[in-house]
Amino acid sequence: MKGIFPIDKFERIQTPFYYYDTELLRATLRAINAEVLKHDGFVVHYAVKANANPKVLRIIREAGLGADCVSGGEIEAALKAGFPTNKIVYAGVGKSDWEIELGLDNDIFAFNVESIPELEVINELASQKGKTARIALRINPNVGAHTHANITTGLAENKFGIAMRDMETVIERAAEMQHVKFVGLHFHIGSQILDMGDFEALCNRINELQTQLESHRIRVENINVGGGLGIDYQHPNRVSIPDFKAYFDTYAKKLKLRTGQTLHFELGRAVVAQCGSLIARTLYIKEGAVKKFCIIDAGMTDLIRPALYQAYHKIENISSDLPMETYDVVGPICESSDVFAKQVDLNTTRRGDLIAIRSAGAYGEIMASQYNCRKLPQGYVIDEL
Repeated sequence: MKGIFPIDKFERIQTPFYYYDTELLRATLRAINAEVLKHDGFVVHYAVKANANPKVLRIIREAGLGADCVSGGEIEAALKAGFPTNKIVYAGVGKSDWEIELGLDNDIFAFNVESIPELEVINELASQKGKTARIALRINPNVGAHTHANITTGLAENKFGIAMRDMETVIERAAEMQHVKFVGLHFHIGSQILDMGDFEALCNRINELQTQLESHRIRVENINVGGGLGIDYQHPNRVSIPDFKAYFDTYAKKLKLRTGQTLHFELGRAVVAQCGSLIARTLYIKEGAVKKFCIIDAGMTDLIRPALYQAYHKIENISSDLPMETYDVVGPICESSDVFAKQVDLNTTRRGDLIAIRSAGAYGEIMASQYNCRKLPQGYVIDEL
């Protein structure tokens, strides 16, 4: 699928860099909105942690999505991109005072609170400002997900959320505080989930918890189920847009929303992953004793997912139409883990060829580092090339 890349324009740009297919991003957003409109009370917030490139954020904001933030810096990025403050939610187990104050000053929709100590701090800071903070309690539902261990978040052993057994106690504590208002429950079980059964299990748990709360005459205004929908890393060309219909239909059918309740989602990867590619240039082809290495100028500093999660990304030589050969594709970082993939079939590759590492729009540019004193990769859209 070399035709999807403006290779002639790439030749003028210093590699490595991220390239975002904004046509695909907009098509993905249209697909999300088309499904959401079928269901009353569904609201989608984009998880900024997946990709905070300003140009990407602007397109997502223009599509009408809200923002899900996990740091003060992300709140600032969302505000700069023009997201309405009443569509910003803020989660995270370790919110600093300045971050909470930033949310208070901008009257964000809700703080997703993860502990009693955090609740107490928010109440205190809101009191100092004469404000009332809207809070949703993040409950750990002890629901597993079929995904990598490092990106599961809904098990009792994970650091996230309030234990189910403490839910009512924390709601009662919040009711006693003058400067917080309980507006909902928040859940999130993990990321890169493709088995709808995991989301069904979450629905079942939420149904149980709602029944429990109603037995004590506690009504919940908002339910936030987080995100987690995965993408097809194996086939970015054939399956470029995730199955949003199956995802939203699962919640519509399995979650027993009460009259007037609003259901919030926090999609990140599913929105941006497929539209982004890391573009690198081949430095050397090295003939090893038992294998052939394609050494490129991008490394784990530019895309850490393969080293951190042993994640798969489809890799293509977009400069060559020559017969296939097998390579280990590696970067220049002084770490043995700086490997993008082993035993990859690429069109015969030569020095200077452009390599595209696909499905890198989520947790790519945003997780880049300057280890080895390397420059951070830039992100481009077609209009800038």
